[in-house]
Amino acid sequence: MISTWRKRRASRTSNTKKQIEEKSMELMMIPSHFKCPISLDLMKDPVTLSTGITYDRVSIETWIESGNQTCPITKKVLKSLEPIPNHTMRKMIQEWCVENKDHGIERIPTPRIPVTSSEVTEILRKVESCCKSQQGLESGRELVMKMRKMIKESMRNKRCFVTNGAGKILSSTLLVFSEKLSVGDSETMEEILSTLTILLPLDGESKSILGSKSSLNCMIWFLKCGSLSSRRNSVFLLKEVMRMEEMWRVEELLKIDGALESLVKLVKEPICPTTTKASLLTIYHMVNSSQLSNEKARSKFVDLGLVELLIETLVDCEKSICEKALGILSGLCNSEKGRKRANSYALTIPVLIKKLLRVSDMATEFSVSILWKLIGKNEKKDNVVLINEALQVGAFQKLLLLLQVGCSENTKEKASELLKLLNLHRDKLVEASLFVTNQAIKLVREDQKL
Repeated sequence: MISTWRKRRASRTSNTKKQIEEKSMELMMIPSHFKCPISLDLMKDPVTLSTGITYDRVSIETWIESGNQTCPITKKVLKSLEPIPNHTMRKMIQEWCVENKDHGIERIPTPRIPVTSSEVTEILRKVESCCKSQQGLESGRELVMKMRKMIKESMRNKRCFVTNGAGKILSSTLLVFSEKLSVGDSETMEEILSTLTILLPLDGESKSILGSKSSLNCMIWFLKCGSLSSRRNSVFLLKEVMRMEEMWRVEELLKIDGALESLVKLVKEPICPTTTKASLLTIYHMVNSSQLSNEKARSKFVDLGLVELLIETLVDCEKSICEKALGILSGLCNSEKGRKRANSYALTIPVLIKKLLRVSDMATEFSVSILWKLIGKNEKKDNVVLINEALQVGAFQKLLLLLQVGCSENTKEKASELLKLLNLHRDKLVEASLFVTNQAIKLVREDQKL
């Protein structure tokens, strides 16, 4: 048995050595002129610089993007930063791969030629001219579709379009169409929305254009009446616009009929998790501020039943959605109307206590903040009911543990205030429980005597 085991082990060792030797032989077999001077690996997309030296595209583009403007080998300053595809070298490498396929070498695929800055500039110029001309709508839509296809091909293409101001031009084009908001232009606008979504995150100028009254109207129109994909794209762009936190945008959204209802609908009837998150983040930016416009937004969201919807969502949801939902709920509870609706909903306190120390530090901080607003700031008679409910679901123990584990100073202050308040009613609750128990025992004994 021992000798058989040794033979097997020896054969495995010899096979491993053979595999290593074969791999090293394969590496040795690669001709030196097929290797990239930077990575020393087989070139998959050989390109030549103005100095005449050939490199693999990924390696040399990384070199140039790092801020270098010289050739790594010759150290000469490059006349052009646009590398030229070396088709002859690529075909030679592909032929060599086919000849050595028995050694486990796979043929490199023919790479797509990336878009150049001059091509991007020309496409964007044509898009602008088509936008100005009413007769060029069809060709304009085709150009935008072509843009989207090219951007999706590679990250390099996306960077090239972003660098050449594609976001600003497409945002301006959308603004022109949205000022008319004609059903006949809806297909073109859908293509623009879809392409802008791929270009995210957008620069500040593009966001400012998208934040205009006409553009906001356009996005809300698609949010209400568009297809699933256009609704998804619209909410992604709205999220970008609302991140700028300019209060007049909130006021504009409040004026648009059905804007807030559409955002709530995306939470109530989700398309996908990313869409739900985008909708929640948009609402979060609208309700978390002390401005008058945000107070109006809070009131309207509360009237739409968002408080109850968020609490129901919190019962079972992923971490990111949970954090955003708690953040919105905290913002809604800044208003008297929001606190009243939260207090009257039976699941509010149990769900908030459940989220303490279970999801993330952010979720815990939001939960403590909401509890403090509902219980700590409430001086009405129903406060005793809320405190008793919180004690029954383990709020005292959870908050005590939170102080022991550690948290931010702001959360620590609120948790300490809540603990003091709960502690005042804790003994009374125990006494009440004992009294009820004793009364129940007496009744049982009296029934037994009868």
